[in-house]
Amino acid sequence: MASSMLSLGSTPLLPREINKDKLKLGTSSSNPFLKAKSFSRVTMTVAVKPSRFEGITMAPPDPILGVSEAFKADTNEMKLNLGVGAYRTEELQPYVLNVVKKAENLMLERGDNKEYLPIEGLAAFNKATAELLFGAGHPVIKEQRVATIQGLSGTGSLRLAAALIERYFPGAKVVISSPTWGNHKNIFNDAKVPWSEYRYYDPKTIGLDFEGMIADIKEAPEGSFILLHGCAHNPTGIDPTPEQWVKIADVIQEKNHIPFFDVAYQGFASGSLDEDAASVRLFAERGMEFFVAQSYSKNLGLYAERIGAINVVCSSADAATRVKSQLKRIARPMYSNPPVHGARIVANVVGDATMFSEWKAEMEMMAGRIKTVRQKLYDSLVSKDKSGKDWSFILKQIGMFSFTGLNKAQSDNMTDKWHVYMTKDGRISLAGLSLAKCEYLADAIIDSYHNVS
Repeated sequence: MASSMLSLGSTPLLPREINKDKLKLGTSSSNPFLKAKSFSRVTMTVAVKPSRFEGITMAPPDPILGVSEAFKADTNEMKLNLGVGAYRTEELQPYVLNVVKKAENLMLERGDNKEYLPIEGLAAFNKATAELLFGAGHPVIKEQRVATIQGLSGTGSLRLAAALIERYFPGAKVVISSPTWGNHKNIFNDAKVPWSEYRYYDPKTIGLDFEGMIADIKEAPEGSFILLHGCAHNPTGIDPTPEQWVKIADVIQEKNHIPFFDVAYQGFASGSLDEDAASVRLFAERGMEFFVAQSYSKNLGLYAERIGAINVVCSSADAATRVKSQLKRIARPMYSNPPVHGARIVANVVGDATMFSEWKAEMEMMAGRIKTVRQKLYDSLVSKDKSGKDWSFILKQIGMFSFTGLNKAQSDNMTDKWHVYMTKDGRISLAGLSLAKCEYLADAIIDSYHNVS
């Protein structure tokens, strides 16, 4: 039985403070109050009832968000946070897009209310997000073959799709790239959807294991869901070429698989909305049925607004209507309806020609800064490392991340010795790097690669 001791002071209590004739404390076995002879201390024993939650163990820290907590506790002036995928300016400060500020001001001027949205979300947002993904004049849009509902950013949209798979495709497996974004497996585990992996990253070349990828997709049970990163693969930054995407589509069609795209970086990878949607549009042009989860965290900087969508491309408008009704049915007990603020920002930006042009210019600026930093890091590595190692893989990768090829021990050295915070798989976020610190980072990478095994 647990107990706690309560002290009521260390100064001896005077007789007038405790009237022994009027207050009989009794024995320790019959009374919880214990009195010392000197009246110097009164103690109390309190029974603590065991918690109903004793069986709940401590959860491990999140491998990505935990990096930021460790970074904040570090006082070294050279520290770098390259763990979380969030865009930073050259001064390494968060950036709110100017076009987002304009869209928010427009909402204030119009006096938009805060009424509940429908379960499927803001209609103007759903229209805009589907058109951004496929193109406004695409047949899947014109023929109303896309079921789109607003989701809680990319994560929530993936979770809705996972619930649909669990409910209507019992036993179907999702096949995920190795490696992949750290939350993918959590999402499917919680939805009770089985998953396996296909080869993707080749550590020998620090590039794409295309042959392994194709072989594993071929070997997956017919009708599997193949999870694909639409652009800027996370964590590797390695994307298939246009020709390789054609081959991937061929194999998926041959095996009667269902593609499942995660598009978290449209416009943010290359700087072009159309170029970054090319893989998705290739599959749509083939008349395939598939899922696409979208996020506006990166390309509009709406990290905290949790704005995204799940799109299901169907073979007919009737099928799309039924799928949408079931997605709404899943969403209702999960979160009832989505938030409105981020949806209105997206709808305002896309719906206004001037703001839309400004957004594309800001995306090009953000993507351009990351490309410049990537080039500077490569140049620094080549000039400083005299071993002859080929660092060109840095330039072949795309998007905000670079897969350095460093192992866990080397990544630990990056943090422990150089104060560079990153995930333990060797991924760094170039969006959190400035040109001024590229040479410092190069020194850290070279030291960790050559001197730690």
